[in-house]
Amino acid sequence: MRYYSTNGQAPLATLEKAVVRGLAEDRGLYMPESIRPLGSAFFDNIQDMTLHEIALAVADRFFGEDIPAERLKEIVCDTLSFDIPILKVTDTIYSLELFHGPTLAFKDVGARFMARLLAYFVRGGQHAANAGREVNVLVATSGDTGSAVANGFLGVEGVHVYVLYPKGKVSPIQECQFTTLGRNITAIEVDGVFDDCQALVKSAFMDADLCRHMMLTSANSINVARFLPQSFYYFHAYAQMKRLGKADNLVACVPSGNFGNICSALFGKRMGLPIKRFIAANNANDIFFDYLRTGVYSPKPSVQTIANAMDVGDPSNFARIYDLYGKSHEAIRADISGASYSDTQIADTMRECLSSNGYLLDPHGACGYRALQEGLREGETGFFLETAHPAKFKQVVDDITGGDVEIPGRLAAFMRGKKQSVPMPKDFPSFKEYLMQA
Repeated sequence: MRYYSTNGQAPLATLEKAVVRGLAEDRGLYMPESIRPLGSAFFDNIQDMTLHEIALAVADRFFGEDIPAERLKEIVCDTLSFDIPILKVTDTIYSLELFHGPTLAFKDVGARFMARLLAYFVRGGQHAANAGREVNVLVATSGDTGSAVANGFLGVEGVHVYVLYPKGKVSPIQECQFTTLGRNITAIEVDGVFDDCQALVKSAFMDADLCRHMMLTSANSINVARFLPQSFYYFHAYAQMKRLGKADNLVACVPSGNFGNICSALFGKRMGLPIKRFIAANNANDIFFDYLRTGVYSPKPSVQTIANAMDVGDPSNFARIYDLYGKSHEAIRADISGASYSDTQIADTMRECLSSNGYLLDPHGACGYRALQEGLREGETGFFLETAHPAKFKQVVDDITGGDVEIPGRLAAFMRGKKQSVPMPKDFPSFKEYLMQA
């Protein structure tokens, strides 16, 4: 499979180059030249397949031409060492709980898959051009990406990870999950917002001095190895809903920040996944919602909210969605609707859902639940992505619900660690100087 850039000015890349480089030479995002559909027989029998079987079939369409079958199977099985259940919340709304991985967040799947695929290339692979070289992973995080990537790559030989996060704008538990690890993980505390962190990462890729000094890649959803595996969720959810007899007129609602998650779902639809339509649920950072209404994409500085992992003012993966739909606003609107909620609305939704249904939402999942509650049409059933365990936002959740969320043992272990971070201003020259000395 070859990969092209959304900016159209870079040469075609192999999978290895797309994964190891992360961003194309023209600052565009890599896209596969073709999206191979799954046949009708696959969907006729999907309800009888395991999560591993479904994920392997999907992964083969993206990576099977480049990775030997047995190695791809190992990567998929090692990535998905946990279950992803779907639970009924109301008669028409279901929650796909994606927080059963090592860091209790949906990004565990993409991060673990990428770590194993990148390790395959740097350890030799098949004729791998980068065998034996140390790869430096730069990742910007607004919350859960950093912890998922840091833990996914922890101890991987030949890889060093730099996690850039906005000072004071991630939850204490999220911060513990990537600042206490040490070893091959370095946490960089940027005096700015998430968009500043993301800008530093993108600028680093384009800097000739840095690229000569060290091999750089990204583990944000700009990397094809991070966002494509997230499509597994949607095929698995469809299979579970089909077992329940609820797969007709199915709607998927995705709490959206950098838009890698919903982008992977749209790739799944192109592969034949029979989900009727999608809802992108935003917090106060409503850039995509504004685009749906106006047809004009206008990035703006992000604002801090209680759903902090969605605090993104210029979502990178909009470029992929725009490209996938031939730059047609009308075509995008045909498949995707939007919603945007304030902190007050998010908090009200969390209290209402707990009171009415006994289901405890985290602030991000609350956006998805409310968007379905308000947006489902007659005859439709929907599922939303509950993207992280409520305990990751314990103080916020407890203050809103008046409860005391129990902290799972895995999170408590992180909180006992010692914080190790490097303070950094948001200007690129300072960041470049730091990396040049690494």
